Amino acid sequence: MFYARRNAQGEITSLSVDASTDTQERLDSNHPDVISFLVKSDEVFYSLDTDLIRVIEDLVDVLIDKNVLRLTDLPLPAQNKLLSRKKVRNTLKNSLNILVDNDEGLI
Repeated sequence: MFYARRNAQGEITSLSVDASTDTQERLDSNHPDVISFLVKSDEVFYSLDTDLIRVIEDLVDVLIDKNVLRLTDLPLPAQNKLLSRKKVRNTLKNSLNILVDNDEGLI
């Protein structure tokens, strides 16, 4: 059971397990509006997490470049994950290159 707050368009803007002056509408956890709200929230968090992961990767690269951190200072599972992601990113970046290395023009 959840208590919902809605905006002027009737969309859920927040859910709570407790009733308050802002959240008084009681909805079952399987209510379609509740499920829709939770799915949207999950997608937003996933997007934010993905962006944050990229920031952390770049931060680790900067720290390594400045000799503040060595890759070997990190636990082996972290090293493997960073190296795997870097390899995939480089592969994707190279596959998106439309310019040829010589001066003959486009592929």
